[in-house]
Amino acid sequence: MKPPQFDYHAPTSVEQALELLGRYGGDAKVLAGGQSLMPLLNFRLSRPAALVDLNRIPSLAYVREQDGQVRFGAMTRQRTIEFSPVVRERLPLLREATRWVGHLPIRTRGTIGGSIAHADPSAEYPAVLTALEGEVVARSPRGARIVKATDLFQTYLTTSLAPDEILVEVRMPAMPAGAGYAFEEFARRHGDFAIVGIAAVVVKDGARCALARLVAAGAGPVPTRLRAAEEILEHEGLTDAAIEAASRRASEIVSPDADIHASADYRRHLTAVLTKRALRRALGVTRV
Repeated sequence: MKPPQFDYHAPTSVEQALELLGRYGGDAKVLAGGQSLMPLLNFRLSRPAALVDLNRIPSLAYVREQDGQVRFGAMTRQRTIEFSPVVRERLPLLREATRWVGHLPIRTRGTIGGSIAHADPSAEYPAVLTALEGEVVARSPRGARIVKATDLFQTYLTTSLAPDEILVEVRMPAMPAGAGYAFEEFARRHGDFAIVGIAAVVVKDGARCALARLVAAGAGPVPTRLRAAEEILEHEGLTDAAIEAASRRASEIVSPDADIHASADYRRHLTAVLTKRALRRALGVTRV
């Protein structure tokens, strides 16, 4: 298949990109890495009047620490994140999740902002952003605004970003020293879209669990925060019995849909299995 006809623009600044989005009145698409958008165009599932290519805006690619956060320009490549020393030291969960993203050519072109703005509920980055209680910065002609992860994802491939807004930055709080973490995923083949994935973060305080964060990918229309399962761990600790109980509860929380890849019941089963696996591994892998 070939994409439908569209106008193509390659601005060199965010201001130029915003002007172009306004010119097309919501009938333009932003092109970042293109790893999600181009297949939609080729199958003619998306028919924009124009593409606004952000690849010639160098100011949108960076990784930096600021105010207890790690901040990413929206055009930062996934391959850069995979090998960033800042990510390795401050956000090891993100680094681990990145290794599950597609294949080498995809990670070389794909961007953190593009993945999050695309809002595929099976994708790794939206799940990590939710688990770490991160946020994004969106710019429009009206100025910039910060959008929390909990307010960003609305349903399948849909965010709260306005048609004239561009996601320009992703912010994630640095993980606490000593935090355990794991990202577990099941797919038919490595690099395929996850049938279910689980992001886990735990902070131990002696025999107690001071903090637990669990998020399921692929088990609903948006990344699903497994709060009731987290509460079990924070109340009962990180014993085998508590992990078993939290994993069972996780499978009860999610509301997955069935598709050609898996039934809803199978996705619930995977949620329990992967939650248990992620928690057990997180107890042995900590941020130094």
